[in-house]
Amino acid sequence: MDTSDPNIIFDGAGRCDYCVNFDEVMQPAWNADKANSVKLDKVTDEIRTAGKGKDFDCIIGLSGGLDSSYVAHIVTKVMKLRPLLVHVDAGWNTDQAVGNIEKLVDGLGADLYTDVVDWGEMKDLQLAFFKAQIPDQDLPQDASFFSGLYKFARKYGVKHIVTGANHQTECCREPEEWGGYPGIDKLLFQDIMKKFGRKKLNNLQLIDIMRYKLYYRYILGMKVYKPLDLIKYTKAEAETTLAKEYGWKPFQHKHHESRFTRFYEDYWLPKKFGYEKRRAHFSSLIMTGEMTRDAALKRISAPELDGHFLKEEFDYVASKLGITSKELQDIFDGPNKTYREYKNKRWMIKLGADAMQAMGLEKRLFR
Repeated sequence: MDTSDPNIIFDGAGRCDYCVNFDEVMQPAWNADKANSVKLDKVTDEIRTAGKGKDFDCIIGLSGGLDSSYVAHIVTKVMKLRPLLVHVDAGWNTDQAVGNIEKLVDGLGADLYTDVVDWGEMKDLQLAFFKAQIPDQDLPQDASFFSGLYKFARKYGVKHIVTGANHQTECCREPEEWGGYPGIDKLLFQDIMKKFGRKKLNNLQLIDIMRYKLYYRYILGMKVYKPLDLIKYTKAEAETTLAKEYGWKPFQHKHHESRFTRFYEDYWLPKKFGYEKRRAHFSSLIMTGEMTRDAALKRISAPELDGHFLKEEFDYVASKLGITSKELQDIFDGPNKTYREYKNKRWMIKLGADAMQAMGLEKRLFR
C-alpha cells in the first residue's frame, strides 16, 4: 500500500496502519484453531437444524470465482449441508466463470438458480455511472448481485446466507477513494440516474445497504455466515482442491470472473484515476503469508494484462453499452469526480461501520 490511499499512516518503523491493524487486531482474534473448529460445528448445526424439512439448508451466491466456489465446496463436502447455489447474471460473465459454475454444480450435485438481470436497465445504469465520472464503477454490478441474492432469500423465506467473504484474501480493505464505496446507497444511485440515466429501474430493484443490514437481518431474521474465516483457508490450496476435484480453472487475478470488473480494475481505474486495486489484493496475501512483498512489487510494476488485449476490451465494453469507442474515450478523458459531488448518505453508512467496529464485528480498517 502507498499514499494513493490519502489516509494511510506509517509508523516510525515504516509499517502502515493496515499492517499494524492486522498484527494487533485481526490476527489475535482470527486463527484456524480448535476454537474456530467449534464455531464451525455450531454454525453447521444451526443451519442444518433450520433446514430440516426444506429443499435446501442455505443459499450461496456463486460467481465462479475462487472464494464463492471454495465456500460452496466447504459447505457441501465438509459441513455436509445442502446449499442452493444462486448466480446473478449481470451480463458480464467470462466463459471461464460460466465453465467453473457448470463444473461445480455437476461435481457438487447441487441445484443452481440463475437470476438474469434486465440488461436494458443494467446497461443504462452502468453508462450513467461512467458519465458520473466517479471511480466507483463496479457499484452497479455489486448492487445487482447483492440485491438479487437478498430478494431471492426474502421471496422464498430463506434466512441463512453463506458467503465467500474472508479475511485471508481480503484483510486489506480497499479505501473508498479507490472505488471502494461501502455498500448500496440508493440515494447515490437515484441522483446519478436522475442526472445521467434514461430509464427507470423497474426490474432492477436495488436493496439499500441500511435495509439489508438492519431490516433484513434484525427484523426478518436473516443471518450471514462466513465459513472461510473458520477454517484454514489459503488461496493456493483452494485453487488446487477445486482444480483436482471439479476441473475448476483459476483466474489470472482476483475478480477476473467478470469481464467488466477485469476491465475496470485493470484499465479504467489505474489509467483514469491512478488507483491500483492490486495493491490491496497483494497486501492481503503478504500479511497472511501467501505472497512475498518482493514478488508483489515485481508483479505490480507491470500491467496485469497487455495493452493490445485491454484495447480490445475497451472497444468491447463500449459496444456492449451501446456507445462508440470514441464516446467512451470522451468519458474517459472527462474530469474525474467523486461520490461526494452527488447526493449520498455516506455519513449514515459510516455510523453503521463505526458501530460494527466498536462491537468487534468488523476488524478491517474501514475508510
